[in-house]
Amino acid sequence: MDDYIEEVEEKEKLKGDKKIPAGKLFARNVKYMRLEWPRFLLSGILIVINVLLDVIMPLVFERITDSLTAPAIDLKYILVLTAVYLAICIVNNLFLYAESMVLQKAGQNIILKLRTEVFTHIEDMSQNQLNEMPVGSLVTRVTSYTQSMSDLFTQVIVSVIRNVMTIIGVYVIMFTVNVKLSLVMLIPITAVFAASMVFSKVIGRRFRNERKNISDLNSFMSENLSGMRITQIFNREKKKDEEFSEKNETLRRSRFRIVRAFGVYRPLMTFIYVSTMALIFWMGVSLGLSPGGIFAFYLCLGKFFNPLQQLADQLNSVQKAMTASERIFNLMDVAPEVRDRPGAVELTDVKGRIEFRHVWFAYEGENWILRDVSFTVEPGQTCAFVGATGAGKTTILGLIVRNYEIQKGKILIDGIDVADIKIKSLRKAVGQMLQDVFLFSGTVKTNISLRDEEIPDADIVDAAKYVGADGFIEKLPHGYDEEIIERGENLSQGQKQLVSFARTVLARPSIMILDEATANIDTETESVIQASLEKMKSIGTMLVVAHRLSTIQHADRIIVLQNGRVTESGTHAELLAERGYYYKLYLLQFDRRGDATGGTPAVPAATE
Repeated sequence: MDDYIEEVEEKEKLKGDKKIPAGKLFARNVKYMRLEWPRFLLSGILIVINVLLDVIMPLVFERITDSLTAPAIDLKYILVLTAVYLAICIVNNLFLYAESMVLQKAGQNIILKLRTEVFTHIEDMSQNQLNEMPVGSLVTRVTSYTQSMSDLFTQVIVSVIRNVMTIIGVYVIMFTVNVKLSLVMLIPITAVFAASMVFSKVIGRRFRNERKNISDLNSFMSENLSGMRITQIFNREKKKDEEFSEKNETLRRSRFRIVRAFGVYRPLMTFIYVSTMALIFWMGVSLGLSPGGIFAFYLCLGKFFNPLQQLADQLNSVQKAMTASERIFNLMDVAPEVRDRPGAVELTDVKGRIEFRHVWFAYEGENWILRDVSFTVEPGQTCAFVGATGAGKTTILGLIVRNYEIQKGKILIDGIDVADIKIKSLRKAVGQMLQDVFLFSGTVKTNISLRDEEIPDADIVDAAKYVGADGFIEKLPHGYDEEIIERGENLSQGQKQLVSFARTVLARPSIMILDEATANIDTETESVIQASLEKMKSIGTMLVVAHRLSTIQHADRIIVLQNGRVTESGTHAELLAERGYYYKLYLLQFDRRGDATGGTPAVPAATE
């Protein structure tokens, strides 16, 4: 079993997670606790008062019991003691309530800040990093794991402190009642702590295993819910059921290992408790303790073992929280690959001149996607990129906005290295229209404005009209207030693309990127989009990737890529005259008439 768990932990390390020493993990949690130190200090004072009142109760009961068994019963004295006991109970619970409210306020404030930090950190990561991280795992860390840490701050730590203080306080009270019997109690106490240490070590590894399996299941669910259409089209439901059942069974087994560990530990604690109770009565009578003394010891035993039992149960929450915090801090320790350099500048008064100087790029090692790529696009020009799948077209567009960092060469905008430009400033100047349009939950209006409340509705409508999106929007039942369902499934691909065009125009970029935005669109919608593109060319520099050559025939410049290198460059007519790779693509898509002016499509557009 231990070998299996170690193997799982090693796999986690390969995925980027690592074991953080307990001391460092605790110190990082304390850093967040310092943010709410006045509340934690107040709760600490309340805990001390609460524990003191709690451990005093057995002594009051000892007096009451001895008074009831005395030859002459003093009823008034007994009533006073009873009133005192009742008052202690009421005050104790009031302090307990106040402590709970203070802790909840502190804990929720910490988790609010932590969740925000984690989400912001994820936003700062590069596309390359996000592609390597399962979405389900990220969601689990932002939601589920932060909730486990909330329990750590609001319940677990304080409960552990209270229980430890209670154990110490009760043991002091035992000493005041009978020293010999208190020393005998060290035997079961030692047994409890020894069992707890072994249990803690075993349960810690099993909890880490369970959390990993939960993350795997969440990732599987997220991926397959997103791809359910493909599963149904290809009748793969049975296969997916089997995969889900396998992961579900793995999670069940890991959870059952935890239950089994608790199944051994809790009965063991109960056995020690019952044995100790019998020992108290036998030793109490042997040592000649009064009935009140024996009863006080009995109450102390309950107040002593109950915290011990709770400590055992709280090990569950402690391990969950520490494992959760370890996962969260592992994520926070992943430094964003793309960051602003010291002294990075704002990009202002953008003209739109783009230059690649001997650019080399690889996603991994020296598996080069781009090899010594150089070209220049002048301000206001429309430049198109063509080539086979994997030639590096989309990669070039991603490098311009620094989705990734290049290994060699330079990329310049208006003569400034993009690496020396602030990322937000750079991306603000570049509008991107991609093939796979992502629409957020909300209305058509909020998807165009991206929920920027400062943008007037009139500007949103103007942007939609500019790209021709107003035609279909105004036909929707609620117009611009039409609700978009998940992933925009109530809109066609062409309608979603027009929304993305309006979104881009509204941002008023100086450079526009069009990455196969006309793919998989019907002829009628394509004509609307083509008209929109012609208008958008006047906005600024435009970079286009399209497998339909009809989309790019009128580009100012066409760059042909093969195996990550620029092999041809020129206008549509110039490239046809060269009779190179571009000419071959043209022959595949158009009539074989050989003229340089273009032709009409003879076959449906082929993939690159």
